[in-house]
Amino acid sequence: MIALGCDHGGFDLMQEVKKHLEERGLEYKDYGTYSKESCDYPVYGKAVANAIVSGECDKGILICGTGIGISIAANKVKGIRAAVVSDTFSAQATREHNDANIIAFGGRVVGVGLALKIVDTFLDTPFSNGERHKKRIAQIED
Repeated sequence: MIALGCDHGGFDLMQEVKKHLEERGLEYKDYGTYSKESCDYPVYGKAVANAIVSGECDKGILICGTGIGISIAANKVKGIRAAVVSDTFSAQATREHNDANIIAFGGRVVGVGLALKIVDTFLDTPFSNGERHKKRIAQIED
């Protein structure tokens, strides 16, 4: 299950992400926001992060205007490794090297076509499971 969250700046792009996930036959849970009305991104970043650490969801996708603020909020939750990405190489690398469990991007930064490629790359790339990466992740967790 994939946890989704956005603020008003990411609302339109999140609608496209949801359609794409449905087309791929992937299940998701939408933690809001549910309109373009101005709202506070930390609420949605933390909701998605909590869904992952609780085990309710496996991975998360967050979108705000830039992806930065909402990722900072998510990263305050212990056990979360949220990465802001704007390209597929970074989405692949953060899965392989950081075992990122959330990606974030900006609705005002990334276009629809690229965003969907980023989502696919993030969801389809496994963690490389290398010892050096495990060691570094353990250091982050400490």
